[in-house]
Amino acid sequence: MINFIHRCRRFHRLSKRPLLKICVILSNLRTILFCVPCVFLIAFIASPTPAHAIRLTNVRHLFDLTHSFKQPSDVAVSKEGLIYVVDGVNNAVKVFNQNGKFVFSFGAKGQAEGEFKFPLGIGIDSAGRVYIADSGNHRVQIFNSTGVFLSQIKITSKNGRPADPTDVSIDESAGRIYIVDNDNHCIHAYDRATLQKIESFGAPGEGDREFRYPFLMALDAERYLYIVDVINTRVQILSPDGLYVASVGKWGVEKGEFFRPKGVAIDRNGKIYVSDSYMGVIQVFEPVGDFYSAIGDTDKGAVRKFVTPAGIFIDNKDRLYVVEMFAEKVSVYQIEKDME
Repeated sequence: MINFIHRCRRFHRLSKRPLLKICVILSNLRTILFCVPCVFLIAFIASPTPAHAIRLTNVRHLFDLTHSFKQPSDVAVSKEGLIYVVDGVNNAVKVFNQNGKFVFSFGAKGQAEGEFKFPLGIGIDSAGRVYIADSGNHRVQIFNSTGVFLSQIKITSKNGRPADPTDVSIDESAGRIYIVDNDNHCIHAYDRATLQKIESFGAPGEGDREFRYPFLMALDAERYLYIVDVINTRVQILSPDGLYVASVGKWGVEKGEFFRPKGVAIDRNGKIYVSDSYMGVIQVFEPVGDFYSAIGDTDKGAVRKFVTPAGIFIDNKDRLYVVEMFAEKVSVYQIEKDME
């Protein structure tokens, strides 16, 4: 239990989310904390008959990325195949080739151009430009593919409260840059050419297009936004204009439910992958939001367990990249056929 509380506090210090202090409050509910993972595994694995068995999307482990990471948070892959990992506590971005070999890194702790203060999220455009959500410095920094600083967006909030950018996505068709503002519970849209703000949408709350500490997000082929709404335990889907479309998941410990969602990725067929950092699993949903499967372990024929999965990414080779924050690594898998 002490180790659990310590992990929660570490996560809280990194992300600066006041509501994540619930981990400490829950420390007195020992039975619940130890039983929740058991209930989850029973719901996913111990089905009495094949008709009720959960579908598994199996993945084959390829390799792990490790390079003295300290609580990495997100990962993205460029069209050229370079793998960029946000190494938050080390205030750096580390870059690897497709075979997992370290190539170079950029960034250091600070407030100057090219320096970071607890970076969290990443986006890459088709030209290879790298966008980093520099959370502690209240900005998004833009670099070329080799890590040379190009420009930055200093984010302003609508209520005067300092912005807390945790992720960034680029809509090249519309010429927009979307930025998650965690502490202000909203999404900012900036013009990609001028880097000027176009609009902000969202507000604190539990309703449609309302958020409680949104964290990471993804953009699909139709330019719809998938935003992980952490404390509301769901993924909200918004149109390119910021209008509410649907929600995926709800609080719970059974299939199709989340305990603490963190990362989201969309595959080539429009299926939605969502990581749950507390339960240590990744679930897959149909494009319409219905539960489809869980990421499985080929050897065991069971749900695959991860160590605090956060950011996830799927590349054009159907490789799944999983940031395992407290394991200090990024695990790389090949997505294979589903198994009933």
